Amino acid sequence: MNRTLNVIRLQLVNRQTYVWIPLTVLTGAFVITLAIYALLNSSGLPGPFYGGGAQAPLWYFLFVGIQALTMTFPFSQALSITRREFYLGTLATATLTAVLLATVFVIGGFVEVATGGWGMNGYFFQLPWIWETGWWAAWLFYFTFTVLIFTIGFASATLYKRFGAMWVALVYIALALVLVAGMWLVGRLDAWAEVFTWFATQGAVGLTLWGLLVTALLAAGSFLTLRRATP
Repeated sequence: MNRTLNVIRLQLVNRQTYVWIPLTVLTGAFVITLAIYALLNSSGLPGPFYGGGAQAPLWYFLFVGIQALTMTFPFSQALSITRREFYLGTLATATLTAVLLATVFVIGGFVEVATGGWGMNGYFFQLPWIWETGWWAAWLFYFTFTVLIFTIGFASATLYKRFGAMWVALVYIALALVLVAGMWLVGRLDAWAEVFTWFATQGAVGLTLWGLLVTALLAAGSFLTLRRATP
């Protein structure tokens, strides 16, 4: 456990990557979104206004997941840290950051309600379809999405370390082909209405649970790949 905690300390040596840059991206997206809301409000539009700028810091974690392996894994091996300890410590670091970010989103949502959408009927954090079940569902959604995006980046980096850039490209091409084939099949069966209905009935909570499942599968695959990866 102590060695796993040391990995967390190792990852947080550069706090900008895990803490300050995500918060900076979030702040920038928030300010820009409020400026757009102010323009809309001054034009006489009543709102409510909703934007997707809150996604910006979440997608950033794709690159955090990549850097978490490529920049610190070789150094950790030089310190005689096992792959298992590095894996657990790195995922724990991402989990702690996701907890922080999800908490900021929920607090921001409460402030938006208290201020009537910042006095402009504009909402950045509290998107209705995410908050419809309650604040806990919104917190879980933001937490899961952050960890999922991080795990995608981390899994891509482990694949690169184990097999090289060509395999990373081939895997992503294969996934794209599967997606296109799935879309073709849905169109062929004229089942788009059923697909959209399924997503609508899942809601934020259902999609969050599916996200947790995908995250667990990717994390397990990453560990198996990392066991044979070279620094």
